[in-house]
Amino acid sequence: MEVWDTLIVGAGPAGLAAGIYAGRSQLKTLILDRMPGGQLLITEEIENYPGFHGGITGFELSEKFRQHAEKFGAKIENGHTVTEVTLDGEIFVVKTDYGEFKGRTLIWAAGSNPRKLGVPGEAEFVGRGVSYCAVCDGAFFKDRVVAVVGGGDSALEEALYLTKFAKKVYLIHRRDKFRAVKIIQDRVKRNEKIEPVLNKVVVSINGKDFVESLTLEDTRTGEKMELPVDGVFIFIGNEPNVSPIIHFVDTDPSGFILTDEEMRTKTPGLFAAGDVRSKPLKQVITAASDGAVAAMSATRYLEEKE
Repeated sequence: MEVWDTLIVGAGPAGLAAGIYAGRSQLKTLILDRMPGGQLLITEEIENYPGFHGGITGFELSEKFRQHAEKFGAKIENGHTVTEVTLDGEIFVVKTDYGEFKGRTLIWAAGSNPRKLGVPGEAEFVGRGVSYCAVCDGAFFKDRVVAVVGGGDSALEEALYLTKFAKKVYLIHRRDKFRAVKIIQDRVKRNEKIEPVLNKVVVSINGKDFVESLTLEDTRTGEKMELPVDGVFIFIGNEPNVSPIIHFVDTDPSGFILTDEEMRTKTPGLFAAGDVRSKPLKQVITAASDGAVAAMSATRYLEEKE
């Protein structure tokens, strides 16, 4: 079986940036993921990535990353979901639903998935009014009433996006103020279609065949109310994809991987990058930076072993 210099799991900004730097360092590099792009693919527009002052769509930026990685020789294989990672001596063995791959180093850039509310009705109505992606599903709610749950940048940005389709967007947050940066909050305040619903949490999602309403509870008084909606978009954070390597890493209390500044985990030869890593800012630019650092650390690791 072929042994790669570095295996990269995840083809979002971190994984593709790692592929650029690993390929440029003449490492035989394989990137595995379900599809290249990661969460860039569900981002309508990125307006804070350096060099694109006019903004760029998530898809366009992911394509530029992919092309750049392939230019330097990184091979990208799509359609893979990693099921298990083991060590055979000092060689990492990555098993997916389509095969087994070996690498002298492993860069884990598998990103994260949307955190669930965990309330009655959520799982039952996924695809029937419950969504975690406004870009994917917003057009289905033309002239409808929807709710967005969350108070950070993503929640407010997705609420703004949904106003392109929905006639009304309720923005539900458990606290008395949003956490998003001021420039995004100002845009929300100016948009007449968005109505903030503060100090409320969703306790159930209700309906028959499709979502028809939310039951909300006031976080101060405990009083409950019914809010009629046709759909609900949930943006309350993310959970890291770490389960296949959990036995090789340390994590913070939220489950994100702990590394040093060189992206090294506690296991020699294993590096973590991007949103899967514990860090104060999760953005495209920080993910790309992580990937570059991880690739150069993998390069040095291999050089020191020769």
